[in-house]
Order: sequence, then structure tokens, then C-alpha cells
Amino acid sequence: MTSVSEGAAELPRPGIAVPPGERGATRIADRVVAKIASQAAREALGALPPDASRPHASVVVHHDTARVRISLDLGYPSDVGRQCASVRRHVTQRVSALVGMEVHEVALHVERLHPVAVPGVAQGRTQ
Repeated sequence: MTSVSEGAAELPRPGIAVPPGERGATRIADRVVAKIASQAAREALGALPPDASRPHASVVVHHDTARVRISLDLGYPSDVGRQCASVRRHVTQRVSALVGMEVHEVALHVERLHPVAVPGVAQGRTQ
């Protein structure tokens, strides 16, 4: 017959939940969250003008919350406010869904507006 020494730790049995204080933690690097935010911004914008740069994000993570800053180029003429609102909403949803973090702020910096040819509108200078 075998006995268990009194000082030995017991392993959790299958089907028994481990208390939250005894579980491990996963930390997701800021640069990973930034890549997810950049891709989400790209998804929200759709087709970019040919000479536009891809969105670039920087992120500050504190506990389970993120603050995101995104630099991007937009086509013009367009509804800039609507596009920015769409990017903010999509970035917040994707980061929350993929990483499990709350996004408290999505600050956008529009680097450049790129002229886009609009059918039926004359291009060039007018006098």
C-alpha cells in the first residue's frame, strides 16, 4: 500500500475547475495588438487609392485595456468623418474579439488625402 506524503501537492483532477488565483496568465505583446489594429483599419477602409500607404498602428496596453493610434491615408473626395467612424468601430470590434481587450481609445491621424477620379467629374484645374 502506498501513502501520500502530507507535504506533497495534489494535482487537480479532470473536471474540477482551478480557482482563478491559481491559473496562469497570458500577456499579448503590444506589437501583436498593433498588427491586429492595422489590419482591422485596412479591412474597414476597403480599396485604397493606388499611391496610398497602408494604415500603421501603435498601441499602449495597460492590464486588459488598449489605447490605439492609427496613421492612415484616405481617398478624396469622400466622407472623411464617416470613414474615420467606420475605422474606429471596426478596430474596436476586431481587437476586442481577437485579443479579448477593451479598447478605450482609437485615435486616428490622417496623413494624406489622395485625389480619386470620380466618374463624370472633370479633372484638372478650373479657371
